[in-house]
Amino acid sequence: MSVNEVKKGNALALLPLIIFVALFIGAAVLTKDFSNMPLNVALIIASAFALLMNRKEKFEKKIEIFTKGAGHANIILMAVIFILAGAFATVAKGMGAVDSTVNLGLSLLPANLLMVGLFIIGCFISISMGTSMGTVVALAPIAIGIASQTDIPVALALATVIGGAMFGDNLSMISDTTIAAVRTQQTKMKDKFKVNFFIVLPGAILTSIILGVITRGNTALVTPEHQYNLLKVLPYLAVLAAALAGVHVLIVLIGGTIFAGAIGLVDGSYSFGSFLATVSEGVIGMEDLAIIALLIGGLVAIIRHNGGIDYLLYTVTSKLKTKKGAEFGIAGLVSAVALATANNTISIIITGPLAKSIADEYDIDPRKSASLLDTFSSSWQGILPYGGQMLAAAGLASISPLTIMPYSFYPILMGGCAIIAILIGYPKLQSKTAKQVATVPAD
Repeated sequence: MSVNEVKKGNALALLPLIIFVALFIGAAVLTKDFSNMPLNVALIIASAFALLMNRKEKFEKKIEIFTKGAGHANIILMAVIFILAGAFATVAKGMGAVDSTVNLGLSLLPANLLMVGLFIIGCFISISMGTSMGTVVALAPIAIGIASQTDIPVALALATVIGGAMFGDNLSMISDTTIAAVRTQQTKMKDKFKVNFFIVLPGAILTSIILGVITRGNTALVTPEHQYNLLKVLPYLAVLAAALAGVHVLIVLIGGTIFAGAIGLVDGSYSFGSFLATVSEGVIGMEDLAIIALLIGGLVAIIRHNGGIDYLLYTVTSKLKTKKGAEFGIAGLVSAVALATANNTISIIITGPLAKSIADEYDIDPRKSASLLDTFSSSWQGILPYGGQMLAAAGLASISPLTIMPYSFYPILMGGCAIIAILIGYPKLQSKTAKQVATVPAD
């Protein structure tokens, strides 16, 4: 469908989405606690309101539309991948993979480049684990310890950890943000990784330089000596290698979970029963995100049926004149939702279908649109003082998350790199139109 053929839609159909955002933000403002309105509760209320709208449609028909949206193949696959990712992360952590990986990195850190090393370790762990929260929880106590032995501010040390965590959250092929981005844009994980990596790499390099300069002269010996077992690092390396090799994500996650569990059984970290219990714990830990994905799928289906998506698409595309403008449009959409929900995965799930329509209309390569969704949402996630990562780090150190924000070098630079990539048209990807022309045989 061309831009001129897009229906104007119905602005009122967006009311459930507005209610969802208002409930989440309003409860936080009134109670001064951003955890008082769970996303799933806000979504249930918004979904109920959506089902009560459009009285011209029978209620049974609206229920059918909602359930079909929730049960869409992409949504169901996304939910399955989420719970398998939870199983792998929990099993690997339980057998000591996190501790060994962290301690290995710390043992190799140059004493005069502690923050640079901590950032690099955070990047490696997060890209291997696919979870920024897990990285923050694993590294924040170490960052606090390093800060206590030096003149480095605790807020700077924690911001360094969060920056490294968001690097992997944005790039890891088992990250829920990557999963959501590539599924909604219908591209491959390894292809999105290659494009996304070179967009944000300058930001990571510049962050390392900044950290090295501002912490110059601060040295410390991290004690006691950190023990590690190279065998326990292998599950993360195996998952990363398999994902880079293009193995299907379901096989990667199932294989990684079995591999981590086998090592745990051999070294005594698990009995067979405790291994199964840990798998279950990991699955349960991701059930909430899976359910949220289902609810959003159903809510978006109702909004789409009532003309809300058509209205958004018409409103956005009517102001877009160029391909660069369309790319900024995608960036703006996901940024707005990320600011409202403080959840980069949810923001991608919500805006992904609309971003796909814009990308198709303006011949934006799906690798680029997926990268824009993931990069801008992850950038905001690492900056917001009410984001989960910031709150977790600040809570461990008993400081205000507002004190961490000024040191959020990498999340800010990540967003800046993405803006520059749009402005200069980087990377130079062959358009779908060019590919079609290239495949037409000459007369």
